[in-house]
Amino acid sequence: MKNTKWFIFSFLATLLIISAIPLSLFLISPQASGQTDLTLNKFSSYDELKTFLETTTQGSYNILGGRGSLLENADSIVAPQGSATESYDGGSSDYSKTNIQVEGVDEADIVKSDGEYLYIVSGNNLTIVKAYPPEEAAVVSKITLDGSISGIFINGNKLAIFETDYSFYTLYYDIGVAETSSTVEERTKNEVDVAPENDKTITYEPPKTSVKVYDVSDKTNPVLKRDFSIDGNYFSSRMVGDYVYVVVTMYTYFTEMDIALPRVQEEDDTEVIQATDIYYCDLSDNSYTFTTIAAININNDSQEPTHETIVLGATSGIYVSQDNIYVTFPDYSSQEGETMKTAIQRIKIDGKAITIEASGEVPGYVLNQFSMDEHNGYFRVGTTVYNWNLRTFAAEETTRNNVYVLDMNLNIVGKLEDLAPGEQIYSARFMGSRCYVVTFRNIDPLFVIDLANPAVPKVLGELKVTGYSGYLHPYDENHIIGIGKETEYDAKEDFAWYQGVKISLFDVGDVSNPVEIDKFEIGDRGTDSPILYDHKSLLFDKEKNLLVIPVAVAKIDESDYRDGVPDWAYGNYVWQGAYVFDISLDGIDLRGRITHMDDNTIEGGKYSYYYEYANYIVQRAFYMNDVLYTVSSMKVKMNNLQTLTEINEVDLS
Repeated sequence: MKNTKWFIFSFLATLLIISAIPLSLFLISPQASGQTDLTLNKFSSYDELKTFLETTTQGSYNILGGRGSLLENADSIVAPQGSATESYDGGSSDYSKTNIQVEGVDEADIVKSDGEYLYIVSGNNLTIVKAYPPEEAAVVSKITLDGSISGIFINGNKLAIFETDYSFYTLYYDIGVAETSSTVEERTKNEVDVAPENDKTITYEPPKTSVKVYDVSDKTNPVLKRDFSIDGNYFSSRMVGDYVYVVVTMYTYFTEMDIALPRVQEEDDTEVIQATDIYYCDLSDNSYTFTTIAAININNDSQEPTHETIVLGATSGIYVSQDNIYVTFPDYSSQEGETMKTAIQRIKIDGKAITIEASGEVPGYVLNQFSMDEHNGYFRVGTTVYNWNLRTFAAEETTRNNVYVLDMNLNIVGKLEDLAPGEQIYSARFMGSRCYVVTFRNIDPLFVIDLANPAVPKVLGELKVTGYSGYLHPYDENHIIGIGKETEYDAKEDFAWYQGVKISLFDVGDVSNPVEIDKFEIGDRGTDSPILYDHKSLLFDKEKNLLVIPVAVAKIDESDYRDGVPDWAYGNYVWQGAYVFDISLDGIDLRGRITHMDDNTIEGGKYSYYYEYANYIVQRAFYMNDVLYTVSSMKVKMNNLQTLTEINEVDLS
């Protein structure tokens, strides 16, 4: 019995580890044919879906056993005693919102503001804080869920929470019962039958992503109005008007008997998405996912959600305009020696209508959502090309960078290729008819690219400075803010070592001669900021000359190095919090710093920072009128926006 328990524990632990590994890291083999067919079709039957997955998957991702029933997912709401119902009458008329990419397309985040209240995610809790006026700040209610919270939206008096429940457990299943493929879809609508005691197998329940919509008219008593769920992991979401669009991915897994099909559920109504309702294109991959896009009207509880599902490879990126969702995934179907490509699906959105309209492909790898953009009926994308040896999984030739312009059918109509050979794209930003691209290997070239003529993209100017910008943000139409790392070049090794965080202000008014107006450097090697991987951690307001970013500062003790500090030396973490800057065309000046750590320092270095102080790491900043709010998992601090004098704080624990 002890060995059996250990086997089950080990097996489930292995599944958890495997599920956390990006499938793009697995070694893959080339498809027999280098031809790519991107035509979208629907499966004609369950048998066709099963055959497709069995014959086109290069390195199958199999899970032993069947799938269980959907689990109940209870949540509880806790309101402090004596709290009164609040209204919006006392709210701020001037307040900041989440830093987003596309105007009119909101992005889910871990903190949201409505000008009076803050809605804060911490683990599996959502805390509502009365924030304005700051003298009256207090926790008014808390929602606790069973699963982890990926993000939230606030829309008037409706709050949407994205919850993912990871469920691994053991069921009994009679593996001796033979089933034909015609009965599989019907059976998966119900719970797996319980088998005799002597027939046991480990079964796997896929993750489930839920969209829970609460009425928060009474902030002290949020009321759950709808609970819609989809099998799979939360990938991303957007909100356009009253509609929340969520993208969920579920790895395809199968036994000798059946393939688990994704399900959607609302209240007690469960629907298995039938094979004949699933789209696919004829691409071979190392593993597939069911990618489901759903639309939920956040303000109309009676309107039924809509959804569409596509079988894709490992979904890697998403860009959303007000009219379209673009989903990207690496295409590994090229033969050895050929250029890796990224496949793109365009899904039109119009309220509850979701229409899968076009497929396309571009050479190279897409870094993130800011490498993509839609403008005047064209889709623009920047990529880095690696020529991989598929046996050694190593780059054989120098990297190249490209910018492509595609029409709405996702056909390439214009291209600019072979930009900065030997380097790779570290950041990109499209602004109207221009594109700004930062590439890096040893030095940071900032390219200004003209896209006014979609058929003929061209480089207008280039600036080379030390370091790199990992995130670009518009200051105005002729100026760009770059946030990244400073670097030190090692001529002997022909290599550049990252140093502290660097903020730059670029003047691109003279497109042929871009200039770095000013820069500000923070800390030594090891200093970091979440802005480098999460743009929503940035607070910027041009009219207020305000720039706020969270930073973990690392410092090197020079006494540790008798022969001088080498470029590769890491500092120990000594401080974490929000850096508050005055930023204008006159330059970048530090206004002050705000921390949530009582002693203002971090003792014990790197590991102490990550574990001992994790709950007090400042993650977001907002303003309401003349008050600056900084948020960590345990605390909300309120400071005067100009002087940074502390006004109040709220304990979230």
